[in-house]
Formats: sequence, structure tokens, C-alpha cells
Amino acid sequence: MAKIVVLGSSFGGLTAAFELKRLLGKEADVSVISDDDRFVFLPSLPWLIMGWRKPEDITLKVGEILKPKGINFIHEAAKQVDPDAAKVLTATQTVPYDYLVISTGPYLSFDEIPGLGPDKGYTDCTFTLDHAVRTGQTWKRIIENPGPMVLGSAQMVSCFGPSYELAFEMDTELRRMGIRHKVPIIYLTSEPYVGHMGVGGLGKSKRFIEDEFAERDIKPVVNQAIEEVTQEEIRLKDGTKIPFKLAMIAPPFKGVAAVAPLGNPRGFIPVDKNYRHTKYKNVFAVGVAMAIAPPEQTPVPIGVPKTGFMTVKMAKTAAETIASEIKNRALPLPEELSVVCLMDMGNTAAYMKAKPVLPPRQETTLKKALWAKWMKLGFERYFLWKMKHGLSNLP
Repeated sequence: MAKIVVLGSSFGGLTAAFELKRLLGKEADVSVISDDDRFVFLPSLPWLIMGWRKPEDITLKVGEILKPKGINFIHEAAKQVDPDAAKVLTATQTVPYDYLVISTGPYLSFDEIPGLGPDKGYTDCTFTLDHAVRTGQTWKRIIENPGPMVLGSAQMVSCFGPSYELAFEMDTELRRMGIRHKVPIIYLTSEPYVGHMGVGGLGKSKRFIEDEFAERDIKPVVNQAIEEVTQEEIRLKDGTKIPFKLAMIAPPFKGVAAVAPLGNPRGFIPVDKNYRHTKYKNVFAVGVAMAIAPPEQTPVPIGVPKTGFMTVKMAKTAAETIASEIKNRALPLPEELSVVCLMDMGNTAAYMKAKPVLPPRQETTLKKALWAKWMKLGFERYFLWKMKHGLSNLP
């Protein structure tokens, strides 16, 4: 029986675990190691910040959804991976493996910028459930005592969508309450232009975002690196100082410490087209943990996003590759990564599709429509239902 260990319990980790057990059944002993016993539907965290969702609306208990499928859950953080000995070390045990799937997500590297972050700094964040809950509290204080807001992304970020969504959602809600004129909104980003999103733009995304920001009186400040953050202002490396009452800034991304030694200088793991480590052939990496070269060099360094849609595709390919190898079958030939994104805009939404994800592309679509918002609402319910029942094979 093959012993397979999956690190991480979010989109990629759960999908890989469910698919491996589905494809291999009793031929595989599958274990998931994660320090978080909650699956969080991360795309809904902006809605939680806005007060439109509660934590219990968008979370599942990992152990409860893995157990019926015969998958072990180890509720601990991985401290170290020893790829030569094929072992994962936690605080209390050593877990051997025949195959390892790494889906650990990013290390949020707030400490790279003095004053950044909700724990030791002065800014808010939307990438974890706990941080989103705290950001929601800051948002309530802005409503009670209006003042300037700064939303956006620092240097070395590789996820831009939530910051755009919150800019649109907060603008919409402030207008509904009749206090938008009391809250100047600045969109501060490391992107060379708004709508770049780490993928060299997506069709007309530059013009689209510029026009939307102009109509909503959201001021973009682009191509910027943050020097430090104080209690009252963001100080940029070009000397500009931006005051704020709420600053929600996406931090730099790095690889998680336990797996970073297997990766590049930022800790992201190099893989082949089947998401297999380029050196260790029994190690796979999917989602944010794996390395993708940017499509172009930007003045301020940024990364390529790996959305939930992309991560699920990667996890299925990795699981199918492992299963094929164990069963002595031909390995799958994965397609180039594409992406579908539904960006909430408060009173409407945008449907975005890029095939492949990096230019030049075979297909690009960007449409603003109310039906895209209904699609996003429907997908939230569908995906939570799918994960709750372990139905990873569904689209």
C-alpha cells in the first residue's frame, strides 16, 4: 500500500487527498497534515469583511469531511520536510511517505516591511479567516468614524483579486450609506498598472479598471514599493507619504518555512508540467507553493497569482499522475493552465477568463454583468457542498 502525505487542507490539499483516495482506494494510505482544522472558502473573505458573511457560513471542519473517505487527518503544523529520507516532521511525530503533495499556500511575509500587518503592524489583511475578521472590525470603525482608506498590494505579492474586490465593495457600500464623500479611497499597488494582476493584464483589464476607478473616484497609485508603515501613514520608497484610517495591504508572499528549502530563493517549489518536483520525483507541489515565472519583468517585483480554480486543476493533475504511476499506467498529459475568475464589484461583478493564464493567449474574456455576481454566489454554495461531501471529481 502506497503511503501518501498531503501538506495543507485548503483548495489544493483537500482536492488532492480526495482524488488520490478516489483513484486508488485501498491501494493508498492517504494522510493530510495541516495546522488549521478548518477549510475556509477563501474567495468569500471579502464578503466576511463587509459583514455579508459569518465565519460559520464559509468554513467546514477538515477532520469531519476527511474521515468518511478513509483519509487520516493530522492536526499539526509540518515543521520540516526531509526529501532524501522521505519524511515529514511535526512537533510530535515523524511521518514517512512514498509520495508527498505540497499545498501549503503562502507564508505571509509581513516582516519584510516594517509596520505591515495586523499582528505586529498597523495594516489589515484579507488572506486568512482570522485576519479577515479583524479587518471587518476596522471596517466597522470606518463607518462609525469616516476617514481615508488605502487598499492594495505591496511588492512581491502574487494575489491581487481580493484587494480589487474590496475597493469596489467598500465604494458601493459607502455610497449606499450616503457617506462615500467622507472616505477618500486610494488604490496602492506594486503592479505597473491597474488591471495587470500579475499576469500581464487580461484583455482590456487595464482600461476596464481605470474606467471603473475613474467613475467611482478611486485614485490609483501604481508601480510603488512600500518602505514602511506607521500608525498614521504609509511611506513609499519614492518618499511619498499616504495617510490612512484603514489600510488593507496584501503582504509579500514567500514559501512556507517547512517546504521553502525545496524551492527557489523565495521558497516556491520548481515543478514540471505534472507538478512534480524537478529534483525529487516523489514530491509534488500545487497552488501557491509551486513556482511560476512571471510573464514579464516589472519595475517593482510581483508574482503570478495561483487562484483556487488553478489550484484545483493542479491538484487533480498531481493526483492523477501519482495514481497512474502506482498503477503502471501512462501519465496524464495536462493542458496549459487557464483561469476563470469572478470579481465581485459590489453592485455588479466581472467575469474574467484567460486561456492560457499567461500571454500570449488563445482566448481572453472580460465582461461586467449582474449574472457574474449570481455566478459567484452560486459557486460559493456549490464548492462548499462539493468539499463537504468529498466530491472532488465534479467540475
